[in-house]
Amino acid sequence: MSLSSIELFAGAGGLAMGVSLAGFRSHSVVEWDKWACDTVRQNQQRGYPLVRDWPVVEGDVRQWSQDFNAEDLEGTLDLVAGGPPCQPFSMGGKHKAHQDSRDMFPATVAVIRKLKPRAFIVENVKGLTRSSFHNYYQYILLQLEFPEVNRRPDESWADHHQRLQQCKTAKRRGSVGLTYNVMPTLVNAANYGVPQKRERVFIVGFRSDLPVRWSFPRETHSLDALLHDQWVTGEYWDRHKFAKSRRPAMPKTHVNVVARLRGLGLPPTRAPWQTVRDALVGLTDPEKTEGDALSHRFQGGARVYPGHTGSPLDQPAKTLKAGGHGVPGGENMMVREDGSVRYFTVRESARLQTFPDGYDFHGSWTEAMRQLGNAVPVALGRIVASSVAEHLLNEDARRAMSGQQTPELLKAQE
Repeated sequence: MSLSSIELFAGAGGLAMGVSLAGFRSHSVVEWDKWACDTVRQNQQRGYPLVRDWPVVEGDVRQWSQDFNAEDLEGTLDLVAGGPPCQPFSMGGKHKAHQDSRDMFPATVAVIRKLKPRAFIVENVKGLTRSSFHNYYQYILLQLEFPEVNRRPDESWADHHQRLQQCKTAKRRGSVGLTYNVMPTLVNAANYGVPQKRERVFIVGFRSDLPVRWSFPRETHSLDALLHDQWVTGEYWDRHKFAKSRRPAMPKTHVNVVARLRGLGLPPTRAPWQTVRDALVGLTDPEKTEGDALSHRFQGGARVYPGHTGSPLDQPAKTLKAGGHGVPGGENMMVREDGSVRYFTVRESARLQTFPDGYDFHGSWTEAMRQLGNAVPVALGRIVASSVAEHLLNEDARRAMSGQQTPELLKAQE
């Protein structure tokens, strides 16, 4: 039996692609930005298999949720997934949170309230967890836990928050209707094999009528393992065909860690962090030749300035930012072996975000970098969605073994 999903704020499709790879079939992929929608549609026209059958909806999630006929999906949809716009909470934004018109958490809760999915995955920036947003972050979590305790027309968010807290304290789950078990986790994508240090919050919820005990998937990669590969065994340099005379000196910041790793005498149990050099294997130098890779074109004008120095080749990249100027432009660079810098090409950035090489991006370098900087790494999206899918399928199997009917079968009999 296939699992069903709806993706909100889909952007260029990073999380949605991860959800598809986890075995979900999309009923709707909703995104308001024309350029991002054009990226998905362009790949559909090219016949790219992962997105070929996506029903793309270009529009505002708030309007879509009002117009969408949920009658056939209500209570039977397996997953709602999405990354509401992060600018209200981003470290580089204006930090207006609920006062920012781009705050789409209320719209996300409205969709969950209407569709009653069995589970949801919500992704956002680390800034959401900062101390100045603490109350609003807790308010978001409570809204997701009690989506049917709706905010009244004349009610401030603070008063609504207080009412939700009362529901939580009293544990009146039977009197508040639909509820979810909500599990927020702050993760670094590098710890899951993504060649990028990208910290993001994932808020995962399962409907409370499902006896699911879920926790975020265990980390699979580590810095210790990378340093062991580089400075204890040297396998990293061998893999990249570095003669010993070409190998750089060990950074002083790593000396104590490497000494500890040598003293242990055993390799770390996790895999090494993936580096920029690992991610770009097989791509030509775009300043010399474009090669055959999609969107692998040199972008001139890169320069270093205080606080923006680019990403070293032999570490995971710094967090890719949305855009090509200012903070984003200063971060979306690589530091070459001779110390000079250049911008990542679109294809290189797509590799750092673990998009497949056959997936192209619509628009100029700046526009494509905006889409990529806003995206969820495909590999990380797949890991989270696969774990959710596993628990949902296990619950279906449990119900089948006990003779219970699934929501889909009950709906079909109506």
